[in-house]
Amino acid sequence: MPDFSIEDQLMAEGFRPVAGVDEAGRGPLAGPVVAAAAVLPEGFGTEGLDDSKKLSAARREQLYREITAPGSGVIWASARVDAAEIDEINILQATYRAMAGAAGGLSPAPAIAIIDGKPVRGFPFPQRAVVKADGKSLSVAAASIIAKVERDRIMVDFASRYPQYGFERHKGYGTKGHLEALRTYGPCPIHRQSFSPVAACAGIADA
Repeated sequence: MPDFSIEDQLMAEGFRPVAGVDEAGRGPLAGPVVAAAAVLPEGFGTEGLDDSKKLSAARREQLYREITAPGSGVIWASARVDAAEIDEINILQATYRAMAGAAGGLSPAPAIAIIDGKPVRGFPFPQRAVVKADGKSLSVAAASIIAKVERDRIMVDFASRYPQYGFERHKGYGTKGHLEALRTYGPCPIHRQSFSPVAACAGIADA
């Protein structure tokens, strides 16, 4: 389970506040990539706070409400980069942009950010990159939950506009049902045209 060990070490080095930063949605064929940044108050204790991928959707929603509640003491922000911009600058750069945007939305600004994965180029604050940080750092776990829940909600909203694709079920990932819908209807405006499975189906709807 994640804990405050990384945060405590960074604070011992003189960094305050310490933010956790994570993203959701690098792999899907549709929709935005969403990043979140979170600064937890010392002693923050929410039972079951963990990497969002290890939690059920219902549990993520519950934890999201607890983390973002006005009285939680958590400082947080999120940012998104939509499909058209992903196509323009590529998914890696879009992820970096979303993560920088989320961290930049914090007030006060972080003295350092714990990044899940590899270092982020062009990040506007000092950073400490940790592989699988969402399973090690409570701050990053909180950020992972915020990013995942917010992205899932966005995709459910898109499902009402483009019901033929089933976004409410797969959230834009390349499931069998999603690929079948792509082959049947072609891409819609929130599909990532630069991703090969989407590009392969371009023009179908007009054929």
